[in-house]
Amino acid sequence: MALVITAAVFVLLYIRIRNKTSSTVSVMPFMADAGGFWMYFLSQAFGWSALLWAWGTVILGLMLSGPRPGRLPLSGPRLERLHRTTSLNTIALIAAHALLFAAELVRHDTAAWNSAVATAFVEAFVPGGYDSGTGQIAIPVGQAALYLAIPLGLLFYVRHRIGPKTWRVLHRCVIVVYVLSVWHTLLYGTNVWYDGWFRTSVWLLQLPVAALLLLRLLRPARRSERLPGRPGETAKARTGWALRLGGRLAVVAIVVALVAVVASGRDGGRSVPPDDTSSTHNHD
Repeated sequence: MALVITAAVFVLLYIRIRNKTSSTVSVMPFMADAGGFWMYFLSQAFGWSALLWAWGTVILGLMLSGPRPGRLPLSGPRLERLHRTTSLNTIALIAAHALLFAAELVRHDTAAWNSAVATAFVEAFVPGGYDSGTGQIAIPVGQAALYLAIPLGLLFYVRHRIGPKTWRVLHRCVIVVYVLSVWHTLLYGTNVWYDGWFRTSVWLLQLPVAALLLLRLLRPARRSERLPGRPGETAKARTGWALRLGGRLAVVAIVVALVAVVASGRDGGRSVPPDDTSSTHNHD
């Protein structure tokens, strides 16, 4: 299914490039040659598919860890298996996205093959190796998502060795991987380079994630994670109470901000591109 979705996304991206309706053509006019840069667009397709699978993984994880709706089409164990499967698929899709990006760099490098491979490896996989435009920030963000996704996604299979409590604490960091993935997309995704319905749709997808996270915090499954009506008597208890309250208020603020962005269609980012898409834009 992941490959089918990726193929569909690739076809959509390819057609939009051919028709010059994608903002990619405005950002990088030379990429109007869809056939010449098909591997780059395939890398983008894997990236978008990875983001969709990461979204599904996070949604399933929040449903499993928090209060569940009364009626679900799948049982708890089946949801958990699906959660594990989507997690592994996400890791594979992110890796494919990065590998294809590196392959595209090699493909268009005129240096000797060994030099081209070495350069592409540094730029695609070494933090700080890519030194052009927005990629100086966006690519390390994506690399962080990849390098965190692999161990965090595989920790489930060694949870008995590290202990359930340690595993739960580390597993919660998966949300960081998702945030980094969204950040990378909004920073570097030329398809969502400018304000518009496509970019707003990315923000819209974050609303159910934030809502489920807020519900998870307000109604935690474990009694120890609930927020008491008043702070405890010890300094440790008061600190824990303040952190839990602060976390809940932060998520409320995020939900409000997401609603504002979706309603306005603007996130403070780049403005609408000019009608003349033949004009050049620096990739920064």
